[in-house]
Amino acid sequence: MESKGASSCRLLFCLLISATVFRPGLGWYTVNSAYGDTIIMPCRLDVPQNLMFGKWKYEKPDGSPVFIAFRSSTKKSVQYDDVPEYKDRLSLSENYTLSISNARISDEKRFVCMLVTEDNVFEAPTIVKVFKQPSKPEIVSKALFLETEQLKKLGDCISEDSYPDGNITWYRNGKVLHPLEGAVVIIFKKEMDPVTQLYTMTSTLEYKTTKADIQMPFTCSVTYYGPSGQKTIHSERAVFDIYYPTEQVTIQVLPPKNAIKEGDNITLKCLGNGNPPPEEFLFYLPGQPEGIRSSNTYTLTDVRRNATGDYKCSLIDKKSMIASTAITVHYLDLSLNPSGEVTRQIGDALPVSCTISASRNATVVWMKDNIRLRSSPSFSSLHYQDAGNYVCETALQEVEGLKKRESLTLIVEGKPQIKMTKKTDPSGLSKTIICHVEGFPKPAIQWTITGSGSVINQTEESPYINGRYYSKIIISPEENVTLTCTAENQLERTVNSLNVSANENREKVNDQAKLIVGIVVGLLLAALVAGVVYWLYMKKSKAASKHVNKDLGNMEENKKLEENNHKTEA
Repeated sequence: MESKGASSCRLLFCLLISATVFRPGLGWYTVNSAYGDTIIMPCRLDVPQNLMFGKWKYEKPDGSPVFIAFRSSTKKSVQYDDVPEYKDRLSLSENYTLSISNARISDEKRFVCMLVTEDNVFEAPTIVKVFKQPSKPEIVSKALFLETEQLKKLGDCISEDSYPDGNITWYRNGKVLHPLEGAVVIIFKKEMDPVTQLYTMTSTLEYKTTKADIQMPFTCSVTYYGPSGQKTIHSERAVFDIYYPTEQVTIQVLPPKNAIKEGDNITLKCLGNGNPPPEEFLFYLPGQPEGIRSSNTYTLTDVRRNATGDYKCSLIDKKSMIASTAITVHYLDLSLNPSGEVTRQIGDALPVSCTISASRNATVVWMKDNIRLRSSPSFSSLHYQDAGNYVCETALQEVEGLKKRESLTLIVEGKPQIKMTKKTDPSGLSKTIICHVEGFPKPAIQWTITGSGSVINQTEESPYINGRYYSKIIISPEENVTLTCTAENQLERTVNSLNVSANENREKVNDQAKLIVGIVVGLLLAALVAGVVYWLYMKKSKAASKHVNKDLGNMEENKKLEENNHKTEA
């Protein structure tokens, strides 16, 4: 017969192996843990008073148990089973809470807490779920460019090290891209690392772009499950260069069309609005039906007025796509007749013309000696003051630097002309003789005196202005004299004389003497008359004084006498 103890041990072992008794009310319990964190599993059983020990196990996929931890209620000791994957990772507390450090994907199991008494075994199962957040999704293998109307791979969106696996979504400008036949193709695949059991998700997007996608951002996201529920991580934005064919050609002219003048260099620049832009074009010059193949620029040097016309450019492979522009080469011609240095005689007529030929209306300005004239010069009879430096200047205001000028230096010559005048000093003792001379080149003046007389002043000349000046001499002749003025220039020598009489001086001196004698005699007679008048006045005054003294006592008579005296004086 077996002993009672052996029987009890066999019974306990059987209960541990095949126990199916659960505490009433306990259902499935799940613990969610992040990859690498510590898994904490409470026992969820009330500890019975007659508890012998507690034990934790997990179940293999085939249902067989694997014990991993043991704690005695009496000895207060903890033992961990020799299970390699949990070596140094387990911790069992006094309340039979099991902790597993550094959570792994392989820790996703059904764990069971077992509390054993002498006659019963109580179990509480716990399901462990482990989650691993994937890496931030990244768009890789990006296309260098997308081309309109062509279905082309845009790129791959990759998110790594996820558990469980996640889903990848593509976005265009923040809006979800859904598969569309011939326009949007999305290919999704996932791979699991056999060691870490982590997933890598890859989504490939094939996309038919349009011009509306220029500068449009594309992104992708990964949606996964974590301990606290579903979450989403977005990638960085990606913008793609969009290639599209040229739909329009334009032509530019440098410098601007309204500023081109003869002698300039013209650069034609042809542009297509495609991406990438065309690199070569055909350029058509006025009157040339065949195009000239060139890069996007074509230069003409030292253009003339005959270069005015229509210029065109087109695509090489699509000549119907063409652009044109009209170019005017501005020109300005000026002809001055006569010009240069011109010499004419005084009184001559000189027609002057300044003829302008230009690509548009031009302004004309006349200057004489750097002073602007109100109108063009016209000479029907030349004067000395007409001489000078004339400039005819013209310009096109709209075209910078397009101006012309011609000059005329007019010289007006004339033989010397002489006019002599005489002026007598009020004293009559001297005379001023003036020789007025007109002529060009400036005549030289020379004086000659015939007869005796003193020269009070040497010759004095005025400034030479407009072909005229004068020379004067002051003399005091003692007898009749002749003054001769000679004026001479390169054209001719002219002489003029003036007779000056000395009698005129003597007569004036005698007249002055007679006038002085008359004045003196008159003054003497006036003094004599004044003396006689004064004597008579004094005589009357004495007689009146004697009469007044006799009647001094009578006031009224004295007053009347005084009045009579006043009347008498009057």
